[in-house]
This record gives sequence, C-alpha cells and structure tokens, in this order.
Amino acid sequence: MQDFVATLLSLFLIQPLQAELTERLEAARVPQAVVAEVAACTRQAAPRVLDRALSDPVWAAGSAIRVWFGAARPEALLVEIAPGCAPAVAAARPFLEGGASS
Repeated sequence: MQDFVATLLSLFLIQPLQAELTERLEAARVPQAVVAEVAACTRQAAPRVLDRALSDPVWAAGSAIRVWFGAARPEALLVEIAPGCAPAVAAARPFLEGGASS
C-alpha cells in the first residue's frame, strides 16, 4: 500500500513540482548549469517529499493543489521541504524575478 501511495505522490506532487520548476527556469532563460543544479536538488529532495507526504497527507494534498493552481511557487515549496536547496534556488531567483513571465 505504501508503494502505491508513493507512486501517487510522485505522479501528483513530485513530478509536477519538477516540471513546473524546469519550465519556469527555462522560460526565464536561466543558465543551464543553474537549471541542472535546481533539477538535481529537486530529485534529491524527492525522498523527503515522500516522507513528509506519507506522514502528513493533508500537507501533500494542499501542496499539490497549490502548485497545480499557481497559488504556491514551486521553488518556495522546494526550499521549505529541502532547505539545502536554498543556494540553488537563490542562484535562479534573479532570473525568475527579473520580469520573466510564468
């Protein structure tokens, strides 16, 4: 059962988070090295996301809905889950806030 839930969480939370981040970074013309660093950090954070989501399903559902509907910035959610990703997100932030449309 836990494997099934982990698969659902990956499908509805982790993959959309990764896709949204990558799409926004590429649209903002962030240097490829920074995109790769954020993507790697997102992949490394996946087990933490799953652990948190399994222990707090309300948080998982709320986070997925907020990211899907644009109410939460995916990079903020990433830093919330994995504070170690803050430097990678900080490197991308000037591009994301520099007037690029998302």
